[in-house]
Amino acid sequence: MRRKKHKKKNLHIELNMPNPIITLTTDFGLKDPYVAEMKAVILNISPNATIVDITHQIEKFNIRMSAYVLATAAPYFPKGTIHVVVVDPDVGTRRKAILIQTKQGYFIGPDNGVLTLAAKTQGIEHVYEITNPKLMLPKISNTFHGRDIFAPAAAHLARGTSPSEFGPEIHKIVTPKFARITKRENTLTGEVMHIDGFGNMITNFNEKELESMGIKGMVNIKLKNTRLKLKLCKAYAEVEARKPLAIIGSHNFLEISINQGNAADTFKTKVGDKVTLYRS
Repeated sequence: MRRKKHKKKNLHIELNMPNPIITLTTDFGLKDPYVAEMKAVILNISPNATIVDITHQIEKFNIRMSAYVLATAAPYFPKGTIHVVVVDPDVGTRRKAILIQTKQGYFIGPDNGVLTLAAKTQGIEHVYEITNPKLMLPKISNTFHGRDIFAPAAAHLARGTSPSEFGPEIHKIVTPKFARITKRENTLTGEVMHIDGFGNMITNFNEKELESMGIKGMVNIKLKNTRLKLKLCKAYAEVEARKPLAIIGSHNFLEISINQGNAADTFKTKVGDKVTLYRS
């Protein structure tokens, strides 16, 4: 009994940080009042919350882009941070509203894949469907769950409400294609998840997956009809200018790059294209 009470006490302390951090990631832009409305709801319920805007410039309805941005930003926030994501093309339908508890923090948003990549990276412990009307606004709009469901959920969580009070625990969430990697005996198949402003092709492979293939000095890669054998570098300048390379980038994803060049243009590759790593 003492151990159970001790666990509850620790959880309560973690969720009642003096200034709990709530991040917001949306495709709302800043022209309309939507972001301000979400912040107003949060501050009415949890006045001490520190609200951090990751971005509100996600391309409209682009689940892949929002998942990538969240996965790259979330690791740098303190333990216990609550991340809210509203990129929700199916708002008002039967898709679930969920709260994911990880080893590092919490993720709140629609069950459409926007949370999966970041949450899995942190280690998912529990997932709850948000169904408790006491932890939502009294009137729920069919078009603005960000304000009426997700923002109040984050604020109540920041005030110390236990995750289990939000609704039933569930054991399956949407895993989008861009978060999946297919493993076979001699190959790993994933995709280009993001192309940055330099034309670097950022894949969904991380360092652990390369290690599982025994990949160290060189990487064999297939892009569409192109096969490449690239040096796995620690810096772009390890190869000559205009030469291709592979590198584990600053967010721990494998990048296919060209030193001082544009890899995406050179290899005529776009976001969502298949990438295969294979043993020679």
